[in-house]
Amino acid sequence: MIKNLKSEGKFSYFEIGEGKPLIILHGLMGGLSNFDTVTKHFSDKGYKVILPELPIYTLPLLKTNVKNIATYVKDFIVHKNLGKAILLGNSLGGHIALLCAKLYPEYIEALVITGSSGLYESAMGESYPKRGDYEYIKKKAEGVFYDPAVATKEIVDEVYETVNDRNKLIRTLAIAKSAIRHNMAKDLPKMNHPTCIIWGKNDSVTPPNVAEEFNELLPDSDLFWIDECGHAAMMEHPIEFNIILDKWLTARGI
Repeated sequence: MIKNLKSEGKFSYFEIGEGKPLIILHGLMGGLSNFDTVTKHFSDKGYKVILPELPIYTLPLLKTNVKNIATYVKDFIVHKNLGKAILLGNSLGGHIALLCAKLYPEYIEALVITGSSGLYESAMGESYPKRGDYEYIKKKAEGVFYDPAVATKEIVDEVYETVNDRNKLIRTLAIAKSAIRHNMAKDLPKMNHPTCIIWGKNDSVTPPNVAEEFNELLPDSDLFWIDECGHAAMMEHPIEFNIILDKWLTARGI
C-alpha cells in the first residue's frame, strides 16, 4: 500500500486521508509497510494518516541520535502546518514519539505506543540482529513475533540487507546506543498527554513488565493487552490493534 512517497526538502513521507493528523513512526528495523492495515483503517475513519521516513540512515553520524530524530518529527509537523498531531510509534518509533512529546509538548495532542523502547535498556540492544548468515538473521527476525510466520521472506531480506550494509549498520548501532542512554523513567511522570499503550502479551523484546512500568509512570495512560502477540502488535494482530485504538480515541474524544 505504501507507494508514491512525497518528497519535500529533507522530508520524505506517505500521506492518505483527511482530518485530524495521525503521524506513524516506524521502528529501527521497521518499514512503513508494517502499518498498512492501520493506515487504511484510520484514513477511512476521518484521520489524515502520515508516515514520515525517519532519517535513521541519512543524518550525519555524530547527529544520529533519538533527540535529533524527535526534533525532525517536530520540524515535520511545523513544515506540514499540522498544528497538534497524534503520534503513534512502535519500538524505537514509540521512544521518538515520547521524546518528541517531552521536548515539544505544544505540537502533540496524544500518544500511542506499542513495544516502545525508552525504559528497558536491553530492548534496543537485542531488537536488531548483528551481522551474520541469513539463517541466523531469519531466526532473529522470527523471534520478534509470537507467530514466526509473520516474519516473511520480504521482512527477513530487508533486515539482512540492512545489517550487511556498513553505513546502515553503523547508524543502527549509533541509534541503539543513543536510545539506551536516553532512558525516560524520570521524564514520564511530568508528561500529561493522553497515552494509549497497546502491548503484546508475549513480547520478548520489550516484555510485558515494561508496558506496566510505562502505565505506572505516565500520568494519563491506558494499557491494553493483545494475547498471542509479540513486539509488533499492529503487524501480528492488526484488526484487534485497530479496534482497541479506535475505541480509545473515541472514548477520549480525540
